[in-house]
Amino acid sequence: MNALDIDVLQQAHAWVQAGHQIHLMTVVKTWGSAPRQPGALLVIRADGRVRGSVSGGCIEDDLIRRAQENRLPSTPTTLIYGATDDEATRFDLPCGGTLELMVEPVLDTRWLDEVLSAIQQQQLIGRSLDRSTGQVSLRPALPHEELSCDAHTFFSVYGPRWRLLIVGANQTARMLCPLAQALDYQVTVCDPRHAFFSEWDVAGTQLVRTMPDDTVLEMEVDVRTAIVAVSHDRKLDDMALLEALVSPAFYVGALGSKANQKKRKERLALFDLSPAQIARLHGPIGLEIGSRTPAEIAIAIAAELILVRNGLEQVLVQTRADA
Repeated sequence: MNALDIDVLQQAHAWVQAGHQIHLMTVVKTWGSAPRQPGALLVIRADGRVRGSVSGGCIEDDLIRRAQENRLPSTPTTLIYGATDDEATRFDLPCGGTLELMVEPVLDTRWLDEVLSAIQQQQLIGRSLDRSTGQVSLRPALPHEELSCDAHTFFSVYGPRWRLLIVGANQTARMLCPLAQALDYQVTVCDPRHAFFSEWDVAGTQLVRTMPDDTVLEMEVDVRTAIVAVSHDRKLDDMALLEALVSPAFYVGALGSKANQKKRKERLALFDLSPAQIARLHGPIGLEIGSRTPAEIAIAIAAELILVRNGLEQVLVQTRADA
């Protein structure tokens, strides 16, 4: 989940506890161009106050009117916007897009308590909503599970924020941090070298001074974690990679030329790593766009993170094989 949607769940919890009547909206499906993707959340109070977003704004205006006029459903119901050209125009949906929402009243905080606790503990949790009764059941979710909806059940997956661990507090890291934050990563920078961490001043990042392998272990890396080694110190980078490559991290990359990466993999093979684990390493790191400066390298890394996080890694593998 991103920070915005976690914030929606926290606000929903606070409003219910304060005694407000609320509805939770979840984007179920989109057709054509849509500003928010399936799973995006919005919570709305009976007086029209909202937190979150499911569109560019015009759908929210309609939902606010429905809430203020007490026209939101009392049981879980799907609403479809943009089903016709007239609707797409009226609600200002781009490129004729269509949006399906699950709209559900939230009467207490019991399931929200469990979901928010799971997120805090870096756990994925699945929620099944019975569309006829409104009854909710929760269970641990698997990494590959996604939002789904049929005539009887609405299933959604909630989980922790995406995290990025950067090894090396250098100029490349300085350029990468704001890009990663814009992509909604919670960023941790690790560098035990005093000359580097004493000058670190990038807002919104957590700087740790422990050794990189200890840092990876202490972070309790999960499937929503990416790890990039850019310190230019092979001892520090390799220490991080030895733990990162056996972790569930969805992305592990290291800075260095093709020649240096070949030598790195030879070093890693001397340790208790399988060929499959070593093959997980993205190196040279980032998309191949001719990057040379720290800013260009950071953009290449961010672009590759987007590609892998969106499940298009096979495209990258094929592209490199054809090169």
